[in-house]
Amino acid sequence: MAREPARHLRRSPAPSHVSARPGQRVAEPGDEAGHPTGKLEQRLNSLRAGVLGANDGIVSTAAVVVGVAGASSAAEPVVMAGLAAAIGGAVSMALGEYVSVSSQLDSERSIIEEEEQALAADPDAELDALAAWYEERGISSATSRAVAEEMFAQDPLDAVVRARHTIDTTDIPSPWRAAAASFLAFSLGAILPLAAILLPPLEWRVAVTFLATLVGLAITGTVAAAIGGGSRLRAAARVVVGGALALGATYGAGVLLDTSGVV
Repeated sequence: MAREPARHLRRSPAPSHVSARPGQRVAEPGDEAGHPTGKLEQRLNSLRAGVLGANDGIVSTAAVVVGVAGASSAAEPVVMAGLAAAIGGAVSMALGEYVSVSSQLDSERSIIEEEEQALAADPDAELDALAAWYEERGISSATSRAVAEEMFAQDPLDAVVRARHTIDTTDIPSPWRAAAASFLAFSLGAILPLAAILLPPLEWRVAVTFLATLVGLAITGTVAAAIGGGSRLRAAARVVVGGALALGATYGAGVLLDTSGVV
């Protein structure tokens, strides 16, 4: 019986539970050392994306406030610019994430509908195609056929779209949830430079903002690397150096505008 087209689908890692040679142990996804299961990996990627969103909130908002602080000693322009940068950046991140996830789901929904039609028209041909897909990847003909038949017996549509299109019909990402997460992550990151520029005495606010921003970037870079399994030191160094360059450039531009009399 044809299923209703699946909505809000997400790409998943290609199946890794089949053997490359007859007699070799069948490996389940995620049972290899250091390799998480598909859904765990997706959660870790989402967490890392949230950390990087906070990183963006820190550096972009900090760059704006130190730039304005370099051009003006008054607190009001700094506050207004910082709030505008924080709100505008958070909304922009949310919209970008919403459009990205929505576009992905539209594409995957189209694939699902095509496969549903193909299964309804000729399920045997789809079974043969799935077995051939496994065989093309180095699995023996007999094992490929057995795997394809077993997966078809459970859920033909899911079997086809998982293997041939790497789409997971059991995962349901939401564009709205993704947008809200991006908005929240950016906003949380923006709080750090806003507090750093507003709370200290006037003569210390730029220095404190520089220091707080670079410490915050070092933390987010380290956490993102830890989640992704990369070098924490290199990741922290990259974002700290990049952040320092961004802050230095905007602060220098602000000072130049102030001294030149443009503002």
